[in-house]
Amino acid sequence: MSEKKIQSALISVYYKDNLEPIIELLKKQGVTIYSTGGTQKFIEQQGASVIPVEELTGYPSIFGGRVKTLHPKVFGGILHRRSNEQDVVQANSYEIPAIDLVIVDLYPFEETVAAGASEADTIEKIDIGGIALIRAAAKNYEDVTIIASREQYGVLEDKLKSQNGSLKIEDRRYFAAQAFNVTSHYDTQIFNYFNKEENIPSLKISEGKAKSLRYGENPHQSAHFYGDLTALFEQLNGKELSYNNLVDVDAAVALIAEFQDEVAFAILKHTNACGAAIGKTVKEAYEKAFAADTISAFGGVLVTNTKVDLEAAQTMHGLFFEVLIAPEFDEDALQVLKGKKNRILLKQKINLTGTEQVKTLLNGFVAQDKDLTTEDKSDFKVVTKKAPTAEEKDALLFALKICKHTKSNTIVLSNKDQLFSSGVGQTSRVDALRQAIEKAKTFGFDLKGAVMASDAFFPFPDCVEIADQEGISAVVQPGGSIKDKDSIAYCDAHGMSMVMTGVRHFKH
Repeated sequence: MSEKKIQSALISVYYKDNLEPIIELLKKQGVTIYSTGGTQKFIEQQGASVIPVEELTGYPSIFGGRVKTLHPKVFGGILHRRSNEQDVVQANSYEIPAIDLVIVDLYPFEETVAAGASEADTIEKIDIGGIALIRAAAKNYEDVTIIASREQYGVLEDKLKSQNGSLKIEDRRYFAAQAFNVTSHYDTQIFNYFNKEENIPSLKISEGKAKSLRYGENPHQSAHFYGDLTALFEQLNGKELSYNNLVDVDAAVALIAEFQDEVAFAILKHTNACGAAIGKTVKEAYEKAFAADTISAFGGVLVTNTKVDLEAAQTMHGLFFEVLIAPEFDEDALQVLKGKKNRILLKQKINLTGTEQVKTLLNGFVAQDKDLTTEDKSDFKVVTKKAPTAEEKDALLFALKICKHTKSNTIVLSNKDQLFSSGVGQTSRVDALRQAIEKAKTFGFDLKGAVMASDAFFPFPDCVEIADQEGISAVVQPGGSIKDKDSIAYCDAHGMSMVMTGVRHFKH
């Protein structure tokens, strides 16, 4: 039968909030209810009659509650096929009552892990009976309805009301799909908990929250974001974030996290910084960042690591930009920035914490550790006769932080507190340098005394030669080329300083 009247229900849940309306409906419709422990007491407090599962099975809850529902009279009542004559005969022979509705949730394993519980407490939160009941009921959706999450209570309540206590086959199949979503996520979390130590080469990813995006990278592509953005940001204004917004926001928060002790500001376009600076105030840092490329900043994503005040807000308000990210906003600053209704304002609650990157590739996935290495001045190995000055070291470090977050091949030109320009995503390092030089000159920067950072080694001395001709005085690069000595020799002959870090920062 495509539509089935609910006549019996098994209810055993950890979370009991919002369950009352369901109990009231089942009670009114004369449904036989089976339950255990705390759930049984809760249902009885709602004035409904309950048959204890122990009465059905003839066994008490044993082993500290580890075994309660694992019994043929329970699983037989769920799994026997009502349209199969032999199943019905066997059920009658063993006095197994049919169970039409199963409402079960799972022990909060994920929450227990997140709370930092001991291994013993965590293991006790691995649900056995509950997940078995869910799978059994979902498998037999032809006859049984399964509710595996409190998020489904409202849907069930509406259907029981509108369909007079009956559920259609399409309803039962929908709930079954939701149930398998719950169980697969649960098992993924358990596996990943164990695999932190075991390192089994298997990739399991499960995100229970999804957000439909307006479109993907282009309007003809559909897209979803899987994850909980509200844990990271509070959106204070503007339209919904798009796919491209999210990609740029990800790059922006990763870059700004490099600056811990300074007031920093960056402007990004297509994941690359077109402006970045340090200042005494947010206003000053913004103005210096904007000066690096007053054209590309249009429609960009802005980010700072410091509270945005009124002065800063008034200064940047005249620029059309898509997104501004900050840890805090003064109320008067917020009112100014909200003057553009579509402008997205994000208050960042926490820093990114993930340590792994995953993406699709060919017919599979690739996973790698995130590039979380940030060099310090103590990592600089001076390889030239002339050492960089203290100010040049500060500048090299600043340039290197931006270089790390720029698409390869890249060259970054700067002083100690302002990005002058960068060559981005070029097929050769020389092209990246020429692009950076041309751009710096376009926006009025004098490169005499500037520094240069490279994401990878110089295969030939041509880059340091070109840099020297423009007045660049100091260079940082990872080193590792068989021709490092040629670049070093040129620097020595022309009074340039060079440091090597031993760390490459390719970004594709």
